[in-house]
Amino acid sequence: MELILASQSPRRQELLGLLTPDFSVCPADIDETLEPGLSLTEQVARLAARKAEAVRRIHPDAAVIGSDTIVACEGTVLGKPRDEDEARRMLNLLSGRTHQVVTGVALALPNGETLRDATVTKVTFAPLVRREVSDYIRSGEPMDKAGAYGIQGRGARFITGIEGDYYSVMGLPVRRLYEMLRAAEIM
Repeated sequence: MELILASQSPRRQELLGLLTPDFSVCPADIDETLEPGLSLTEQVARLAARKAEAVRRIHPDAAVIGSDTIVACEGTVLGKPRDEDEARRMLNLLSGRTHQVVTGVALALPNGETLRDATVTKVTFAPLVRREVSDYIRSGEPMDKAGAYGIQGRGARFITGIEGDYYSVMGLPVRRLYEMLRAAEIM
């Protein structure tokens, strides 16, 4: 059975490669607007499922993996920054605090079934000074990442602790996905 990742994220592709080299990529094009009144875990699980199901409609004989990540701090959801000023605001909010990274994963199967789940990881940042925030923003790394940082990149220098799944913070809960693939008898 063909396995498709519904994401163009290089990080997600790298992480799926830890499980299998045999997959293709077909990014999902969906509206990612959050639905009010739902928990963050339900939000990301639904978004991940919508991505997987959108690609499954194009490739009905394939198993399709969808994923989505939300960063939340002090009750504020932090998506990908639209510009450098927004990245600066996000990093200043994270400075010296513990925040949540919530990652949803879904597996849409050819039989119409969709398995979905979400993981929550707590990440603690050291207090940041203005210069390190400015230098980090100048690197360009924060601009395509939820919460304006990459744990696997230069953002690692800001992190003093993590409680939960490191790979979920990168964007794909590898162990949980592996369990889903095994349950579906794909692995």
